[in-house]
Amino acid sequence: MSTSPWDRASNSLPVSAGSRRRPELVSLPEGTPSVAELFTFARDAELRFETLRMRIEDRVATTHGERLLVIETTLRHPGEAKVVTTDPSLGISANHELWISDGITVRTWSAEHRKGTERPARRRVVGLDDPDFPGSSTVYRPLTALPTESLPDSFIHPAGLCQNVLATGRSWISGTVDLAEREAVVLECDHPRAIGIAADRPDHHLQVSFDRDTGVIVRLVESIAGDVTRDAQVSSLLPDAALSPAVFAFTFPSGATLIY
Repeated sequence: MSTSPWDRASNSLPVSAGSRRRPELVSLPEGTPSVAELFTFARDAELRFETLRMRIEDRVATTHGERLLVIETTLRHPGEAKVVTTDPSLGISANHELWISDGITVRTWSAEHRKGTERPARRRVVGLDDPDFPGSSTVYRPLTALPTESLPDSFIHPAGLCQNVLATGRSWISGTVDLAEREAVVLECDHPRAIGIAADRPDHHLQVSFDRDTGVIVRLVESIAGDVTRDAQVSSLLPDAALSPAVFAFTFPSGATLIY
């Protein structure tokens, strides 16, 4: 059971010039880790692989019934990433959203509306590395950026979710489970405070499963009053996957409308 807030989302081992950050924890300790150990291990998840393929199946309860979205993420450090979101019930040829970046430029494409955007990658806010800031006021600096406030971002860069959501509630390790043919450590969290107002209620619960090998989140189940409102699960996780040289190539189709 967690007894104090974890606020080490921005902490990392010091690096020399020209070097890359290294994980603070190479692996989780044998047996059941503490909540703080799990959060520290998960914070450095993306530092444990050079490339990644991940498929998330996101089921959300709505007033019209269950909605399923499939989110395919491909990543190569440093900077290259592609996220494709589809609704399987509508097919994929003209029903997908694309986000793709080389670390310098971000492009998006909506096949349904045939509209795209192209803009510089978002710059990091200056001053967040001030050592006088309390840990809770700092943010994780990703090695390879992903769409902000998205499931791929939360799953591959768990530090923000751990510090700003899970650490604000009553959290404990409940055991392990096999997901996507991998062992995962399961964390339960009652009544996290740092969330949207609609879910800020005492019967709000999060169950988050972390891949024991990489620290990537492989499942997130959200429930209110015992009813599951979201179940996002990784169905395929392939760290250090072999990637085609053209996997991040993209050209807007002819007739596309560029918004900006």
